[in-house]
Amino acid sequence: MVQITDTFKALGDPTRVQILSLLAHEDMTIGQVVDQFDMTRAGVKKHMNLLQKGGLIRVRANGRERINSLNPEGFKTVSEWVRYYDQFWDDKLNALKNLIESETSNDKQ
Repeated sequence: MVQITDTFKALGDPTRVQILSLLAHEDMTIGQVVDQFDMTRAGVKKHMNLLQKGGLIRVRANGRERINSLNPEGFKTVSEWVRYYDQFWDDKLNALKNLIESETSNDKQ
């Protein structure tokens, strides 16, 4: 099971975010991803492993090749986490709005 901390760790690096952007356009092999960066295959592989551990990408075998693609479920987890805190801020901002409106109406009286 993927932990949300693993997902945020995976998102916390600019190289990994770039890899996700590449995979948003098309599924790629590790070699195709390596071609987009000035780093070793081993370096890219480490990034890819963290993305997979974070639940943001899937790897499937196609013969001898391993094809990497985005995992929509991983992004759903992040979205749900953010949405939970959106409600917190919505409540706080609504309370602030009500307070300001109350003070404004008191000033008019």
